Amino acid sequence: MARTMIVHAAQLATPIGKKAAKGKAMGELKIIEDAAVYIEDGIIGAIGTTDELIAAFSNPKTEMISAEGSCILPGFIDSHTHFIFGGYRTDEFIARLEGKSYMDIMRMGGGIQSTVNSTRNASLAGLIKSGKERLDSMLMQGVTTVEGKSGYGLDYDCEMKQLQAMKRLDESHPIDIVTTYLGAHAVPAEYKGKSEKYIEYMIKDILPEVRKNSLAKFCDVFCEEDVFSVEESERLLLAAGNMGFQLKIHADEIVSFGGAELAGRVKCTSADHLLMISDDGIKSLLDNDVTATLLPCTAFCLNKPYAPARKLIDSGCAVALASDFNPGSCFADSIPLLMALGAINMKMTVEEVVAAMTLNGASALGMAEETGSLEIGKQADIVFLTYDSYKFLVYNTGSNLVKKVMKAGKIVYER
Repeated sequence: MARTMIVHAAQLATPIGKKAAKGKAMGELKIIEDAAVYIEDGIIGAIGTTDELIAAFSNPKTEMISAEGSCILPGFIDSHTHFIFGGYRTDEFIARLEGKSYMDIMRMGGGIQSTVNSTRNASLAGLIKSGKERLDSMLMQGVTTVEGKSGYGLDYDCEMKQLQAMKRLDESHPIDIVTTYLGAHAVPAEYKGKSEKYIEYMIKDILPEVRKNSLAKFCDVFCEEDVFSVEESERLLLAAGNMGFQLKIHADEIVSFGGAELAGRVKCTSADHLLMISDDGIKSLLDNDVTATLLPCTAFCLNKPYAPARKLIDSGCAVALASDFNPGSCFADSIPLLMALGAINMKMTVEEVVAAMTLNGASALGMAEETGSLEIGKQADIVFLTYDSYKFLVYNTGSNLVKKVMKAGKIVYER
């Protein structure tokens, strides 16, 4: 049995629970000064003060790790990314700065289809190599669990290639990867004007193979004007749910479209983006325990209004924050920027930001029973900060404060 004890942490800060923190509960963190965490075989066995845990668990075979001067928190969970892709879209970013809209660029043949072309041409080895480099960057910022979507293939071979790349990386990289099939990211060129037939193709030819080979936990769809209608999205999600997939949805990003209402109706685990969510959509998420995953870096990069985090939280919803790292609308994996935007631009408290990046991120991935907080029985995924308080995460604006990262009881990154 491997035994480890973290001792003399200046502060331990964590949300508590095995399901998402909702509404006011998002502002409630458990704080322990001069804290310690006892770990057995990668699982937290106890938390408390250093004196308490040394008295109870001191053993010559226990590895002692000093966290003096550091605040420790649960590992950050980035619950919405598109980190496996080929090619870049630098010119499109500049075009947006010059006034072109995201949908304008898509209609001109850019956008997602541009990355589809590059990803189809990429080798599996190339996708794994670039994916590892991106995961390494995430790890240095304290991310211990990440969601990764396909959706840059839009055909059988390339979607499978993306999913296989993530499976290989999950087997070799310290970060846990939760995989989502997002074949319904756009209507591919070969199905232009035939979105219903593309939905049928995914249901009949791709989803069963993804499920049979255990390549994805979730199925997702971009439910949006000029992409997939509410009816098409519902058909795909219901079929995926019947096959055993858990469900996600890109909802109400560009216009108020009924995506959040659909998320509640089909019992999605999370509804993501939500910049234009309606009051009925908020009620649907609340009534059906759907985590609202907000992506402020995307709004920042697109120069759009932010999703209404304050309204969602005050309405009693569970809110998660994620990067949406992708080559088009948000080529940014910065956790410090994400947290700063949550607090400064979206009017979240720093405590709510911490909950959104840990326990509620875990909830958005259906993992709140096993990670997302520092509690007995959960995996020892822990971030050590260079400062003695979690409040520096926002105060030292935009800076990476991560000193060490522990994954399942082992130090996997140290600055």
